[in-house]
Amino acid sequence: MASKEAKISLKAAKGTRDWSGSDLLLRDHVFDTISNIFKLHGGTPLDTPVFELREILSGKYGEDAKLIYNLEDQGGELCALRYDLTVPFARWLAMNNVQQIKRYQIAKVYRRDQPAIARGRMREFYQCDFDIAGQYDPMIPDAEILRVITETFETLDQEIVIKLNHRKILDGLFAVAGVPADKIRPTSSAVDKLDKEPWDVVKKEMVEQKGLPEAVADKIGQYVLNKGTLDEMIQFIRSDENLSANEEIKAGLVDLDLLSAYSKEFKTFDKISFDLSLARGLDYYTGVIYEVIQKPQGNKEESRYPGKPTKSKEETSAGVGSIAAGGRYDNLVGMYGKKQIPCVGISFGVDRIFTILKARQGDKAGRSREVDVYVMAFGGKEFDGLLLQRMSVARQLWEGGIRAEFSAKVKPRLPQQFKAADGVPLAVILGQDELGDGKVRIKVLGTGKNAADDKKDDEKDQGLLVSRDDLVQEVKKLLRTTTLPIR
Repeated sequence: MASKEAKISLKAAKGTRDWSGSDLLLRDHVFDTISNIFKLHGGTPLDTPVFELREILSGKYGEDAKLIYNLEDQGGELCALRYDLTVPFARWLAMNNVQQIKRYQIAKVYRRDQPAIARGRMREFYQCDFDIAGQYDPMIPDAEILRVITETFETLDQEIVIKLNHRKILDGLFAVAGVPADKIRPTSSAVDKLDKEPWDVVKKEMVEQKGLPEAVADKIGQYVLNKGTLDEMIQFIRSDENLSANEEIKAGLVDLDLLSAYSKEFKTFDKISFDLSLARGLDYYTGVIYEVIQKPQGNKEESRYPGKPTKSKEETSAGVGSIAAGGRYDNLVGMYGKKQIPCVGISFGVDRIFTILKARQGDKAGRSREVDVYVMAFGGKEFDGLLLQRMSVARQLWEGGIRAEFSAKVKPRLPQQFKAADGVPLAVILGQDELGDGKVRIKVLGTGKNAADDKKDDEKDQGLLVSRDDLVQEVKKLLRTTTLPIR
């Protein structure tokens, strides 16, 4: 007897999810908010393939390269799913010889990471990127990127901190501490874990896995566990004669002096925390680097300049971690073409931002669909469903640019219609007598109250009686002026 076929496991693959209903509408709200900010700053949209040649992606991500999804050989090309949107953008710049652009892209990326869906860490997730490519005077594009970050989260009503560092300062700091040149990148990857691990764990990794002498690790700790405002930390670095004598650090401080002045003019200065522990593990960064986190609740951030080196886990207080990140990468495009094109950019983690906004909603459910009006009908024993009339009203609303639905049944019952209208703010109700006079009723759903408070008591439960000719105008007025319970 033939064995039964194995039962298919009906679930989304690990680290992925389906989007529907109110979740999808909330995510689209985030997309719209971010893309509108990008457009305000002159952004041009770009779309690139979901997979790239492996050689395009290789050597760009440091220790995180192990997270790249490699694809099987199909037709003689070795490909991989894109890890981020930055490297494909650099490839596009070099391939098309584009010298200057403000570009934005909203698309999925893929990482073979250990997922934690509750904290917004996925294997398939969206990034929203904004980058400025081209030759400009120092730090002006960088300052504008910080302004884009601030505007975006202000629009989303999120309090944030922009953690910022400079790759030249960090590399110079490692050199001053005694880190050999060939160990700077591995050491940087270890330091980058300080937002998740305490110092003693990171120090142990430096000594036991990266091969640094304990004295060198201790010296690193004296530096990287300090943070404060831009001006405080510039002063802190300049007050250390060993740091201030390093040429790379000197170059980084010149940049940060400019950034301090520009950020005050753009009103982003107070959002910035210059944090010497921020490393960003990606190999292609060359200048300013930054990560955005939720502003810690219940405890004010205190400057650690010039106090004792202590490190808290405040950055992950909400369990989500960074919600946007980026930096300057001046040499990446040159890896693919003959010309170097300096670039600086930011990438917003939509799934993590969604997780925060969803948690803020709490038990209050958002709308599961974007419908403004449900067209319904009822009557007595001779009621035939008024299907053609409901179709006519729906068409009238659609032609007026109003999102509307009606029951796809010839003779629907009234309770079924109200159930189908769940989540819709307004109903247009058809009755045989009213239609004979060329009129319909508009009712606000969800409260049991009528939208026309000045009408007679006997009309309140039935809705506002309006002419068919005025229907679109009256519905738009209600949608625009009335506080609706579900909108």
